[in-house]
Amino acid sequence: MAFVPPQAGYDRAITVFSPDGRLFQVQYAREAVKRGATAVGVKCKDGVVLAVEKRVTSKLIEPESYEKIFQIDEHIAAASSGIIADARVLVDRARLEAQIYRLTYGEPVPLTVLVKKICDLKQMHTQYGGVRPFGAALLMAGVNEKPELFETDPSGAYFEWKAVAIGSGRNTAMAIFEERYKDDMTLEDAIKLAVLALAKTMEEPSPESIEVAVITVKEKKFKKISKEEVAKCLEEALKEAEAEEVPEKEEDYSELDSNY
Repeated sequence: MAFVPPQAGYDRAITVFSPDGRLFQVQYAREAVKRGATAVGVKCKDGVVLAVEKRVTSKLIEPESYEKIFQIDEHIAAASSGIIADARVLVDRARLEAQIYRLTYGEPVPLTVLVKKICDLKQMHTQYGGVRPFGAALLMAGVNEKPELFETDPSGAYFEWKAVAIGSGRNTAMAIFEERYKDDMTLEDAIKLAVLALAKTMEEPSPESIEVAVITVKEKKFKKISKEEVAKCLEEALKEAEAEEVPEKEEDYSELDSNY
């Protein structure tokens, strides 16, 4: 009979805690997010910005089919990192909940309500046998009375941020945000900061490999930025960064590990 390590039982069962109080399946779901493409979000006084890295693995793939920023409602969007198939399920659920709220109450759903519903679904998948945690994190951004930006964790935890990153380039992007973020930033400055943070996590940043979307306070509508605008922002952001080098930080911005 093959030897089975004592920890294997905790690894395989989603409903069983390890002796030190951890759910290993949730930990592994977070690892899937950490290996995913980087996504960043930046909130400013004029709105909120989402930007993602598009890892197109073959020149035969149509880049437009590789979607990482999703419109949830007119005033809400989400960017994903991790297992994209899991993210699409969460996005579809978020769209459904947004429309249910609109039909029931006759007004757009508040982002906080939608985030809580999605995280309730994520948390439910950490309690029952026969399911597994979602291997995806979402950055959910929107404008109701004011701009809002949330990160949702595979565990079902969520936090509101001024600027945040998820995925493989999280630490690098968060160091840049810590250094450069300002509360009084304009939308243009926020776009440049998001593009710069994303570019610094990539080996060869290009307009084709970066996707950017914004939701403004004035219009309260989701809009994706054109490649031409992304190219201009990328060029300007990199030029400005050359004059002032961003210091590297050793701090580890892990995926909401404080919840354990």
